[in-house]
Amino acid sequence: MLRGALIDLSGTLHIDNAVTPNAVAALEKLRQHGIKSTHQLHHRLASLGFRVKPEELFTSLSAAKQLVHSQRLNPLLFLTDSAKAEFNADRSLPLSSPTQRPYDAVVVGLSPQDFHYDKLNEAFGLLRQGAPLIAIHKARYFARPDGLALGPGGFVEALEYASGTKAQVVGKPQAEFFRLALHRLGLAGAPHAVAMVGDDVEQDLGDGAASLGLRRYLVKTGKYMPGDESRATVPLAGVHDCFADAVEAIVSCTPAPETKALGK
Repeated sequence: MLRGALIDLSGTLHIDNAVTPNAVAALEKLRQHGIKSTHQLHHRLASLGFRVKPEELFTSLSAAKQLVHSQRLNPLLFLTDSAKAEFNADRSLPLSSPTQRPYDAVVVGLSPQDFHYDKLNEAFGLLRQGAPLIAIHKARYFARPDGLALGPGGFVEALEYASGTKAQVVGKPQAEFFRLALHRLGLAGAPHAVAMVGDDVEQDLGDGAASLGLRRYLVKTGKYMPGDESRATVPLAGVHDCFADAVEAIVSCTPAPETKALGK
């Protein structure tokens, strides 16, 4: 019997500012049984009609922030302005300020405006001096209204290749990311009773989720491409046209699942 569900956001619940078919009602169908999750994507989801609380979101950015703060690092950030604000929350001094102390790490997320030679070269110099490389995730691409677009994965690998430094990936598809989400959900000891719903067969539903025994559901929205299901190394629990259809499959397994929303 399923007791919980972990849900990818971009590409699964929404694509940019467009909600996937019946996703708002489908999430509410699960939410009435209790969604837990952290901050940052709340305003966007709320503007799209999803009724979620800031503390109910758990993202790769949350995991990276936790790592950086625990090690008291001052990283050079490849992040959007809103993501930087999230990173600086609950911190007496803002991150990414070399005037306070030199950069001692590099954090790479999805920030297209930062992927230019000068900044990448600055990151390369830090890595050559021994700074750690932290990747929010290594997605190859992501979905936009005009189609698929380059993700941060290629830029992370370029820095790895040039510097000889291996990135520490904190988000999906790493098993540790899913363990943290299960812990917040209160189901760390019951991963086989938890569903994972996503549009990316590698990042959302790949080896990390499979190794923990999560029941994995692929949706044909967002970055899905025909035949993706055949690339799953461990058989999927289901393949559905959209998130709402996956929810029907989940609720048919249990009358009262708990849910958590997961970002990239």
